[in-house]
Amino acid sequence: MATAWHGKEYLRRRRICPWHDLWHDNFQAGAFSSPVSSADPSPMQLQKGLTYSPTPELDTSLWRPYYRVGYSRTGNYLSTGKEPVMAVFVGRAKELATLRKAFESKRSELVPVYGRRRVGKSELLTHFMHGRPGIYFLGKKSPVRMQLREFMCCAAAALGKAWLAEIDPGDWMTALRRVVSEWDEPKGKLVIALDEFQWTCESSPDLPAVLQELWDREWKGNGKILLILCGSYIGFMEREVLGRKSPLYGRRTAQIQLKPFPFFEAAQFHASWSEENRAIAWFLCGGVPYYLELVDSHMSIENNIVANFLNEHSALFGEPDFLLREELRQLPVYNGILTALGTGCRRPSEIAAWTGVAETSLGYYLQQLCGLGYVKKRYPLSPRKPSPRSVSYELDDPLLRFWFRFVGPNISAITFLGPRTAYLSAVKPRLDSYFGHCFERMCRDALPYIYKREGVVSAFEIGEYWADDLQIDVVGIRQDRWIDLGECKWTGRNAVSSAAKEIVPKCERFPNPRNCTIHPRVFVRRGKPDAVGAGKVRVHRLPELYELA
Repeated sequence: MATAWHGKEYLRRRRICPWHDLWHDNFQAGAFSSPVSSADPSPMQLQKGLTYSPTPELDTSLWRPYYRVGYSRTGNYLSTGKEPVMAVFVGRAKELATLRKAFESKRSELVPVYGRRRVGKSELLTHFMHGRPGIYFLGKKSPVRMQLREFMCCAAAALGKAWLAEIDPGDWMTALRRVVSEWDEPKGKLVIALDEFQWTCESSPDLPAVLQELWDREWKGNGKILLILCGSYIGFMEREVLGRKSPLYGRRTAQIQLKPFPFFEAAQFHASWSEENRAIAWFLCGGVPYYLELVDSHMSIENNIVANFLNEHSALFGEPDFLLREELRQLPVYNGILTALGTGCRRPSEIAAWTGVAETSLGYYLQQLCGLGYVKKRYPLSPRKPSPRSVSYELDDPLLRFWFRFVGPNISAITFLGPRTAYLSAVKPRLDSYFGHCFERMCRDALPYIYKREGVVSAFEIGEYWADDLQIDVVGIRQDRWIDLGECKWTGRNAVSSAAKEIVPKCERFPNPRNCTIHPRVFVRRGKPDAVGAGKVRVHRLPELYELA
C-alpha cells in the first residue's frame, strides 16, 4: 500500500507531476496496482501512460466503454450514462499484426511508425498498447527539462513506482536507463512509445544518438524492450531515424508507414451512404480518419460542405492553417505555393510566376511540403525514361486540395455572402469537374486491387501520362509486357461509350518502344458494360470498385 502524502509534500509532488492527484488518489484504492491489466484504460490514463485495474475498493459504476467509429482508442471515460457502448476499431489489421509480432518476439524490437498528421498514428499506438505494459509519451514543443519530468511521471504511473516521479534525471540517457532498470524481466516485454518524436528531438537533438547507445549496449541483447518511435514529419523520420546518416540507421527491426485509408476502408465511416456519396466524402477528406469523422452521415453532401468547409467556426475551415503552423515557418510563402497548386499550376515555372518566388528557391519549399506528405512530385509514366522538364507537382492531400481550390481563394465571398450563398455561387458550379479529377485518382488507387482480383502476379507501376497532345488518366505498366491504359468519366451521358471512343485511339499514340500488349480500360461512375464491343474494352463501374476490398 502506498504511503499517504499530505500538506506541503503532496503539493510539492503535484507540482512535479501535474496529474499527480489522479494516480496518487487511485494508488490508495489500488486502481493502478498492476502495470499489466486486462481491463480497459481510460483515454486520460492512456495519454499519461497509466494503466487501469479495477478493484473492489474503487467505485467504477460510472465508467463505461466509449465508442468512436473508425480508428479510435478502446477505453473508458467517466460518464453519467448507464448504457454500455461497444468500441470499434476499423482497419489497420496489418499494422497491428506487425506490432503484435514485435511485442511477442523473444528479442528486443525497434519499430519506427511514421505518416502525415491526422492519419491515426497515436490512435494506433494507444489501441495496440491497451492491455500491454508500456509507457506512452507524447513529445511537445517545450524545454527538455519539462519533457523529462513528464516522461518520469508517465513511467512512475505505468510501472507502479511513484517515487520515479521524484527523480530529476537531467538528460534522456539517465531517464531512459533508470526507467528500464526498474522493469522486472519476468513480467515480459516493456513497450516504450515516443510519439511526436520530431518534437522531442527538436529540444534534444542528441536523442537519436542516446537511443543508439542504449540500444547497442543494453537493450538489443536483453530481449525485454519494444521501442516505438513515432513521428508525423515524414521527411524527418526518413532522414533522422531511417536514413543512412542517422545514428539509428540499420537498427530497426520493422517499420510502419501509416497511410490514409484506401477509399473502400474509408467508406466504413459512412456505411449508410450510397457509393457515390462515399466516394465524394473520400474526394473531400481522403482516407484521414479525423476528417472523415467530421462528415455527418445524417446530412447531405451539400450541407456537409457548407457546415464543415465553408463555416468559419468549423474545424476543417481552419485545418490548413493549423497544419502549416504546426510544422512550417514563412507561412505566406507556403500559402502562396499551395494556392497556386490548388488553382491548377503544376510546373515549377508556373508556380514561380504565380507566387513571385524565384524558381531557384522554389525547390526548398516544395521539398518541405513533400516531406510532410501534402504535395507530391509527379512524372508522366511510360516505358521511356521521363525528362526532368516533365516534372510537375500536385496537392496530394485531398482536404488541402479542396480547401486551396474552393475555400482559400473565396474567403472574401464566404465572409461577405455567407457559407450557403458562397457555396451556390463559387463552389457548386465547379464541383463536377473537380470530382472528375478526384475520380481519376481513385481509379489509379483501385488498379492494384483489380490486378489482385484478376490474378496478376508480375510487378507493375501505376500512374498517369501526359504530353503536349495526349492525356491518359490511368497507366499500368507490368513487367509481363502488358500495359493497361484507362479513361475515367465521372459525369456525362453515355459515359461508357464516350470514354471507350476516347481511350482506343489514345492506345495507338502511347509510347510503346518494347512493343508490349496494350489493353484499354474504362472507369465510370455509372453506365452499362454492354455498351462497348465485346472483349475490346474492360469497363469498371464505381460500385464494382467498392467490391474490390
